[in-house]
Amino acid sequence: MYRYTLVLKKTDNNTSSSQTDCYYYYINRLLSLKSFYYNNNNIILTEYWKTLFDERVGKTSWPYGSGVWSKKEWVLPGIDDDDIVSMFEGNSNLFWAERYGRECLGMNDLWVKQCGNSHTGSFKDLGMTALVSQVNRMRKQGKPLAAVGCASTGDTSAALSAYAAAAGIPSIVFLPKNKISLAQLVQPIANGALVLSIDTDFDGCMRLIREVTAELPIYLANSLNSLRLEGQKTAAIEILQQFNWEVPDYVIIPGGNLGNVYAFFKGFKMCKDLGLVDKLPRMVVAQAQNANPLYRAFKNGWENFAPIKAEPTFASAIQIGDPVSINRAIYALTECNGLVEEASEEEMMDEAARADLTGMFNCPHTGVALAALRKLRENQTIGPSDRVVVVSTAHGLKFTGTKIQYHAKEIEGFAATYANPPIDVAEDLGKVMDVLSQKLAN
Repeated sequence: MYRYTLVLKKTDNNTSSSQTDCYYYYINRLLSLKSFYYNNNNIILTEYWKTLFDERVGKTSWPYGSGVWSKKEWVLPGIDDDDIVSMFEGNSNLFWAERYGRECLGMNDLWVKQCGNSHTGSFKDLGMTALVSQVNRMRKQGKPLAAVGCASTGDTSAALSAYAAAAGIPSIVFLPKNKISLAQLVQPIANGALVLSIDTDFDGCMRLIREVTAELPIYLANSLNSLRLEGQKTAAIEILQQFNWEVPDYVIIPGGNLGNVYAFFKGFKMCKDLGLVDKLPRMVVAQAQNANPLYRAFKNGWENFAPIKAEPTFASAIQIGDPVSINRAIYALTECNGLVEEASEEEMMDEAARADLTGMFNCPHTGVALAALRKLRENQTIGPSDRVVVVSTAHGLKFTGTKIQYHAKEIEGFAATYANPPIDVAEDLGKVMDVLSQKLAN
């Protein structure tokens, strides 16, 4: 067993503590010259990182069992462990969608990263643990922060309220009235947040929260804050780790406010720059057709971006027409030769239902990503043997209302091709047997 010694190089006082890329070097017995990568005159031992991250997976030692804090040195290296607010988020299942890929798409290497298998049911936990930990630290240092606040389409507010409640920090959330699921609404309510239901869309809520946090000592917790991205980038690192540091060909991500797009890119790029992998995956952003400003910019060759008024979509968490991370997302996609695809309402719901029939339980946003994948398979952009990861951003249990509507065939204009409604049967053995005989025969 080799012993590793960590030596921290002091950063400039004006540099964010989250900017770790070039400020650490590690001394170790030489495993081989190939193990080293040189960056800004610092020696980075790639085998150190791989070994360290792998050794921490799933452990209960605080806080390193978390999928985020197992990579603490790459997230917030200067924070004390006692200041960290974690619910052991991350370490989510990388599900081999073998049957769905084989039967529905003609693929043999399709994976779904189940980021919704987390404390509050979405990938937002990854960023919120980093942000709330830093706020917790600042409050202990005497910073006059009365609360944390966010605008949300549902998942951000759930994550913020839970982590803030765990730390004893007041939270305030701005939600667009009647535009999120009931399950998403009840989460911040249950966690004691001050919930403002505002008669506008997400973009209106975002404008208001930015104005409020400029006037009051409320810390802004949206993905505009880079601390969120520091936590979310660990999902990309985790994907590489789960593939034993091999890079998938494509990673497909549902996109709304687009902070997650840059976060994934940042995680992949960091691993490449530090020598853990030798290339980047090609990233694909999937947008709902009713809220597709990035798709429109992509089709125009990135020549211009124009915000739009997002229309209602079942993928409510990405119903955003003026994403705050648009510039970072475009940069990320241009750097990795990325693509953008869109899905209609019926396409996303059909594809989610089709995948559910193979054992998954998808949110509509994952349906958007799966529908985008289908289009890229049909036009042969993605080949049958390409390794593809679809990022599932939230748990399907947050969106049972839309699934009930779909399977009850209550959505106007939808054929609901894959609907599977329950059958009402009288309490009579003969009638039960009749139904079973008919269905089993099919």
